[in-house]
Amino acid sequence: MRALTNPYTPNAGAEPEAVVGRDDQLASFELLLARLARGRTEQSMIITGLRGVGKTVLLGQFRTKALEQEWVVLEQEVSKHDEADFRRDISSRLRAALLQLSPKVRWSDRLRHAAAVLKSFSLSVDAAGTLTAGMDVEAAEGFADHADLAMDLTDVFVALGEAAKEQERGVVLLFDEVQFLTKTQLEALIQALHKMVQRKLPITFVGAGLPQIAELAGDAKSYAERLFKFPSIGNLTDDDAKAALARPAAEEDITYSPAALEEAVAITGGYPYFLQELGYAVWTVAAGPQITLEDVQAAVPAYEAKLDASFFRVRLDRTTDLQRAYLRAMAQLGAAAQKAADVAEVMGRTSTNLGPTRAELINMGLLWTPQHGYAAFTVPHFDRFLLRAIPTLDVPPLRARRTR
Repeated sequence: MRALTNPYTPNAGAEPEAVVGRDDQLASFELLLARLARGRTEQSMIITGLRGVGKTVLLGQFRTKALEQEWVVLEQEVSKHDEADFRRDISSRLRAALLQLSPKVRWSDRLRHAAAVLKSFSLSVDAAGTLTAGMDVEAAEGFADHADLAMDLTDVFVALGEAAKEQERGVVLLFDEVQFLTKTQLEALIQALHKMVQRKLPITFVGAGLPQIAELAGDAKSYAERLFKFPSIGNLTDDDAKAALARPAAEEDITYSPAALEEAVAITGGYPYFLQELGYAVWTVAAGPQITLEDVQAAVPAYEAKLDASFFRVRLDRTTDLQRAYLRAMAQLGAAAQKAADVAEVMGRTSTNLGPTRAELINMGLLWTPQHGYAAFTVPHFDRFLLRAIPTLDVPPLRARRTR
């Protein structure tokens, strides 16, 4: 089988040939847009899940559906930014939204007011006005100039929402990696979206992030659990996992034997990204026209090597010696969430002593806390990789931490 016809897409966020197992989330998004278009309210969504389960792919599907309904789509992959950088990022995207709602030559008073409020919002980080260049408006005094991110963003959303409603359009913000928003930034978004619900304005938000985002949102604003749905996605069912492999192959007149599909699901655990990697590797070794059990087994070394060199290794390479030892100790205990005290015992330390290291790994997005006192890997099968990559646990000698 030729590399040119390989139908699998093992790339970050790349949409696979067959998107399966996500019908509920897609239906919820369609309902969200439809209700807002009718002037009704509906909960926004934050999709949660581990790395490699297809959160970014889902956001791409949402984008397509929103554009089909002629909604304005603002996309952002969140980075760890201070408030000034956050204002710059969102200002540039909101400017694009205004221009997509209507060309400037046809702006109504509401659109011009929205531009003026946006200019006011950006002036604290853009005194020269470059973020709103070409809008030819003066900053709206008394709007978005409170020196408070939540109040200012709310003013911008209200002005933009009223303009969108006048145009019989809607605006949807699609944010990936939501867990990297600071508490202040997340609180501001939640407060602004709450106002959209109260005013029945057609601006909504759909985010994707690691599982801890539901707790973070609740900590930022107590009413977040009523403002959002938090659908969790994970590994595919066996049937869906088999379909994710079989359907793209069938487009190239290639089939899988039942035993081959069973083995592929067992190897990958049904995780969407791993299915793409395994499918890609199998394609390079199989002769076809049917992929056999032996083909799948023969592809495993290349499959694991590719994951080790890219998907897994890039995460491990960001860690210090002590952080690496902590992860390796967790892997030694197994794939499940591990108690901090148990990890510390394996390392010959105390959980208090290792608390900062654990917190750093959570902040880096390598671990998350499913319950108090426990931490789990954010990457499926990371424990297996760690045992392969670090055969022996080596704990660095205890030394005093630097203080700034």
